[in-house]
Amino acid sequence: MADSSQAGKPSRAAISAVFGAGVAQGIALVTFPAAGAIFTSPQHYGLSTTQYGALFIPQAVLAIVSSLLGPTIARSAGAKTVFLAGLAANLLSMALLIGSQFLMGDRMAAYALLMLATTFMGLAFGLTVPVINTCAAAFFPKTADRALLALNTLLGLGTALAPAFVAVFVGLGFWWALPVLVAALSAGLLVFSLPLAISAGAPTAEKSSAGLPAAFPAFAAAALLYGICETMNGNWASILMSTTLGNTPAASSLALTIFWGMVTGGRLLFASIDRWFPEDRIFRILPLVILASFCLTPLLPAKSPLPGLAAFALAGLGCSAMLPLLISFGQKQMPAIAASAAGLLIAFYQLGYGLAAFGVGPLESMASLSLNHIFAASALPAIALTILAFLITRHD
Repeated sequence: MADSSQAGKPSRAAISAVFGAGVAQGIALVTFPAAGAIFTSPQHYGLSTTQYGALFIPQAVLAIVSSLLGPTIARSAGAKTVFLAGLAANLLSMALLIGSQFLMGDRMAAYALLMLATTFMGLAFGLTVPVINTCAAAFFPKTADRALLALNTLLGLGTALAPAFVAVFVGLGFWWALPVLVAALSAGLLVFSLPLAISAGAPTAEKSSAGLPAAFPAFAAAALLYGICETMNGNWASILMSTTLGNTPAASSLALTIFWGMVTGGRLLFASIDRWFPEDRIFRILPLVILASFCLTPLLPAKSPLPGLAAFALAGLGCSAMLPLLISFGQKQMPAIAASAAGLLIAFYQLGYGLAAFGVGPLESMASLSLNHIFAASALPAIALTILAFLITRHD
């Protein structure tokens, strides 16, 4: 059945598809870090810390490339083409992850398949996330800030669900049910979206002769630094809790669930109080909360999960609204590249993601730093992010 939306006005089905993709993409993105204990377990894939971190290099590279190319593809082929391609890449990524479990007897072959799976995950993320952010803002132009917070709240809900699902499925003896679930969600959304009219508004050719706006370096640096801060928690929280602090796998999964749960809860909170607590003030305070969480991490006691859970809850609150607000401010302050702003900022966010995802392993092995010390050192990017947050919002 064809979509019956009027020209220029999105249908409820199109809105549901875009916002539903936020949930699915959130679950898909965290599937790999949520299964970190499986990947590093000698009984399963047996990856070292460095091998685990290297898994995310192709993901970051493809996310950067696809998020940069996405706006160009959308202008020529339409936002819907980019959207559907992202869902298809999600489906393929999960299929490869599911297939890798049958190669555990040949760990090199299994690792190669995992690398290919994260490659397609990067492609999926880089195509899907910028286009759904742009579509959400276009669907609700008068309340774009709130629409972006709502969309990223749903994305955060997906990221919170992934480790919870892993904990349940591991307890039941079949961790691979999570990628099966994500594959089913992606396939369902793909079929549901095929007849819909999904658009990010009238395509515009942005002028490249004048170059990037003067404000862009500050936004790009903030996105990169935020990517580092978020990824230190999102990719390494469960490893810190289990390997360094000696907590149980259940407590380690719970730490990741609480982190992403607070990311989601924080977005809901700040979207509901924006009338009384302006976005620029929220944007300035949140990096300080992230900084506080990194200062607490080195003080966490071993084999005592509650302090760790509290620290990662604080980190999740600090990370909650940073990225959606950064994209929203970027679109408003850089109107010359408004259509490409989300993709460009996601690219720099993914660069920070890649640095934090891979950098921990070499720092541990070559610099002889413990994961505790690396978390403490992450206070430096948080300090720089705090300074940039004040610079970005001084004229907002």
